[in-house]
Amino acid sequence: MVKPDPIFNREIFRFFKDLSRHNKKTWMDANRERYQVSVVRPFRRLLEETAPAVLELDGRFDTAARNGQNFSRINRDIRFAKDKTPYRPQMYLKYAVPFADGETGELYTGISAKAVTAGFRVYSGSKYKNSTLAVFAYPRCIADAKWAAKQKKRLGRKYESYWYSAERKEWKEQVGWPMTAEDWKRLRAWIVRVKMTPAAATRGDFARELARVFRDVYPLLQFTCLPD
Repeated sequence: MVKPDPIFNREIFRFFKDLSRHNKKTWMDANRERYQVSVVRPFRRLLEETAPAVLELDGRFDTAARNGQNFSRINRDIRFAKDKTPYRPQMYLKYAVPFADGETGELYTGISAKAVTAGFRVYSGSKYKNSTLAVFAYPRCIADAKWAAKQKKRLGRKYESYWYSAERKEWKEQVGWPMTAEDWKRLRAWIVRVKMTPAAATRGDFARELARVFRDVYPLLQFTCLPD
């Protein structure tokens, strides 16, 4: 059997490392072609190779390869940010089932200069009451108090979980799994992920490994974010 060609090589990590050191428009303008070759094109190939497995989970996933929908933007919005560097030294591939009323969850993988992560994440956004966390996750977890414990038992040895609570209009990180009704009442974001080595992204089976991760965490997205 012929081994598949790797999607990424070490250049993507070197690019993000260099971008972290030289985070200016002049540097980025001089390295646009390098960015396209080492980051943009491989990420689009990654979408092509993982989309079939994602659509097998649910045919409603958005796989249209649109910036902002499937790929994070490298340009940073610095209008109200403390960090005024213009670019994010990382890239994410994201899959979500469209939700018209507000924020919803995603299956994702991200690559930065030193890290590769993959898993599930959901944020409430600025309008919690319109998010899937309020519409689906909270009432379902109240109705099935043992659901989170079952997921922790199923995934807890391999995947790390952390979430953010609302504390006096500020978000506070909480380590572990949201377990109680009070946890779910305060929850404004939840991430369940696995950390991989940079070498994992440069192997030919990276897309297949991501497909397995997405299958593992899909029940979290299904329960907390999908209408049925």
